[in-house]
Amino acid sequence: MNKNKTSTISVLLILMLAFSAFTGCSAGSFSDTAAPPDAETVTEISDTSSDDADPLRVYFLDVGQGDCTVLTQGDSAMLIDAGENDKGTAVQSYLEYLGIDNLDYAVLTHPDSDHIGGADVVLYKFGCDTILMPDAETDTKTYDEVIQAMNAKGESAVHPSPGDIYEFGEASFTILAPVQSYDDNNNNSIVLRLDYGENSFLFTGDAESQAEADILASGADVDADVLKAGHHGSSTSTSDEFLAAVSPEYAVISCGEDNSYGHPHAETLNKLRQNGITVFRTDEQGTIVAESDGQEITWSSSPSDSWQSGEPSEADTAAPPSLNQEVTYVLNTNTMKFHLPDCSSADDIADQNRETTDQTRDELIAEGYEPCGRCNP
Repeated sequence: MNKNKTSTISVLLILMLAFSAFTGCSAGSFSDTAAPPDAETVTEISDTSSDDADPLRVYFLDVGQGDCTVLTQGDSAMLIDAGENDKGTAVQSYLEYLGIDNLDYAVLTHPDSDHIGGADVVLYKFGCDTILMPDAETDTKTYDEVIQAMNAKGESAVHPSPGDIYEFGEASFTILAPVQSYDDNNNNSIVLRLDYGENSFLFTGDAESQAEADILASGADVDADVLKAGHHGSSTSTSDEFLAAVSPEYAVISCGEDNSYGHPHAETLNKLRQNGITVFRTDEQGTIVAESDGQEITWSSSPSDSWQSGEPSEADTAAPPSLNQEVTYVLNTNTMKFHLPDCSSADDIADQNRETTDQTRDELIAEGYEPCGRCNP
């Protein structure tokens, strides 16, 4: 494993930052209407490529409270997740300005809407050679829209197994999870390790500590230079044992600015800091680009140095002005999230998983429910 420190940021990646600003990919937002860079700009990007071999580029897109990563190596392109339902057009625009018209792989790690919501647009607009999804269905409108987009293109998903290896240009990736079937969508996440030369990237979806423990018990090699932190930096992921086994030099956290879940959690940030891991965050830095030549990894921006969690302060959690105000929440007993009645995500909840309650917000959180990131109940 090559553990070189971050080298001087290349002209290419400085240009990438400018493009992010141009396309509206600022911290905490990802523009659905942004225009792609002009042809001259794209030519400048290609002119900076190595004559010996094309680098591996990993684009951690800022899609707010969600996940979306684009990878390119030579003529090969891969998508890992596609953000929420309202991010499909934005992801499409980003792929187009990168010059991508066909995906070698689309990896939809698990069927939560903040990971597959924009996938229906992407799968309908682009050709895709292989679609990887876990063998875990869910009875939601979002999931059905993804399946319908696949059907419209005559495509179907492959359910990979741990140990499966896929070629990706001059790189390759290995499936590490799910090791078994879980009741929880997050733990059913596809986890993969991508290797390019001496560099490795570990993508974990929303896999939580239970799935992490099962991966370690399987004997899989999780050692990696870059860890895409699980579940948006939640304390339910990135367990001490898993982090020690991965031993990353860098961690990337994808989350929305001021999200209602408090991501990333202070517990996770403290672990990363105590282990001397360099952290990048989409809520602070917007879209982040990593480039590997197979030996060194360079980054499009300076790392985060705030170590500021997304969890509210005591002042933020004070009792609301009206203690007598009655609120009815809609529960999803499958995903353990609660919503306001008029939330569009509440419409996706299958009848068997849908409940309403007059319990307070604090009571629901104490029972293990999480507030919806869309309606912020």
